[in-house]
Amino acid sequence: MKQISPILRLIALLLAALLTGCGTISTLGKLEDGAGAEASKMWDRWVDSGGDIAVATTWERKVKAGVTANDIEQILRGVASERNMKEVGILPLSKELEARTGTKQKLLTVYSFCTPTTAREMVDFSPHMAAYLPCRVTVVEKEDGLWLYTLNMDMMVKMGRKLPSPLKEHAWAVRSTIYEMMERASKGEF
Repeated sequence: MKQISPILRLIALLLAALLTGCGTISTLGKLEDGAGAEASKMWDRWVDSGGDIAVATTWERKVKAGVTANDIEQILRGVASERNMKEVGILPLSKELEARTGTKQKLLTVYSFCTPTTAREMVDFSPHMAAYLPCRVTVVEKEDGLWLYTLNMDMMVKMGRKLPSPLKEHAWAVRSTIYEMMERASKGEF
């Protein structure tokens, strides 16, 4: 894992500011505290992955041996219920592929969740956020077992423009719920 030194990062940031002018400097003042540190983490993941943007922008968890797909589904639903998040859909892609091909497929299931009021607030704040709706947790069967993947929710709450209250608190609640889903489901914690 090759990490970029803090000095090189600072030089890159200064170069970007000089090359893009005052707009960059003006924008930096509108960002959430810690946005640069979060961007740096994403940059490192992007570099370490050889330029795979999906690696840089997602969270993943290896599922503990013995935790089943059914366990994961029940835990995701349980956390959603505990945190007042609505389950809005399941996309059983591997089952669909099996039906189309007649061939057994490795598990691939997408679970979708949403807090409608927070979704509306976020889209009102930035219509482009609609592209991130709803929140998804995907179960992927790989050679070494089950894995969970979701969007890195810290991008939403730590990297962008400062979120006004109460949107900031609502966005943090969604972020915390998805994080808890990933943690508990990966460990089999009901």
